[in-house]
Amino acid sequence: MSVASPVEKAALSAEAERKQTLEFNKLQKRLRREIGQAIADFNMIEAGDKVMCCLSGGKDSYAMLDILLNLQRSAPVQFDIIAVNLDQKQPGFPEEVLPNYLAALGIEYHIIEKDTYSIVKDKVPEGKTTCGLCSRLRRGILYNFADAHGVTKIALGHHRDDILETLFLNMFYGGKLKAMPPKLKSDDGRNVVIRPMAYCREKDIARYAAFRGFPIIPCNLCGSQENLQRQVIKEMLQSWDKQHPGRLETMFRALCNVEPSHLVDPRRYDFKSLQAGSAEAQTCEPTVAGEPETFGRLDVLNL
Repeated sequence: MSVASPVEKAALSAEAERKQTLEFNKLQKRLRREIGQAIADFNMIEAGDKVMCCLSGGKDSYAMLDILLNLQRSAPVQFDIIAVNLDQKQPGFPEEVLPNYLAALGIEYHIIEKDTYSIVKDKVPEGKTTCGLCSRLRRGILYNFADAHGVTKIALGHHRDDILETLFLNMFYGGKLKAMPPKLKSDDGRNVVIRPMAYCREKDIARYAAFRGFPIIPCNLCGSQENLQRQVIKEMLQSWDKQHPGRLETMFRALCNVEPSHLVDPRRYDFKSLQAGSAEAQTCEPTVAGEPETFGRLDVLNL
């Protein structure tokens, strides 16, 4: 068996590095395109916006911040980005990781210290899911911070798979046909929440995070819980994705192509006044909103 010479080894290493660089560039371009498309489709970011990126230390929020900073440099409108992390005082949480990472980026950031961990552990019985109370506490703290600091948009790192998982969670356990909107106004009307990664696949985000080498911080509060309903749904969708490639893409397109007249909710369609002989067919034609003139389409974003 022949042994490669140092020159041949160097050539093989250079070729592998070249392929890896090409793969990363292709992946980054795809995520930029999908995030730019979502921003344009839902008019998520407008001129003069102050966007607060909520950073948890997980792969999704790291990737969101990274791509938004990248897009900010080529966007046709000016907007500011600040990063915010809520330190919930979980035992063993590495407090220095996020400040060091954000300081190296040279952007404005804030670390909010609130001991919600103790509250959750005190209020939620052992063995019960902590996610509900934890998320409500976290949401209230972040909303108040955004309101006090002139934030116009709160960016969360939820992606396409999160949206589909939420749809099935609500159907299976909540009896509702309800998912996770790419853009919403908070119940009190003070904040607008955006999800720029609504079109992005989780597996692409995971690959991107691995390429970028983000300092991931695991959640020791909810991430360690077993048999969570969301985990059950996630495993179901992942199984479908492996066995039936393209199924998740089709399901997500369905969320973007809803016909209320062919569902069963009289609050969403006026079934009672429907009469025979009417020239109007019982269909729901999609309303096409005018393209926003703020952030622009993909060609404007130089993608």
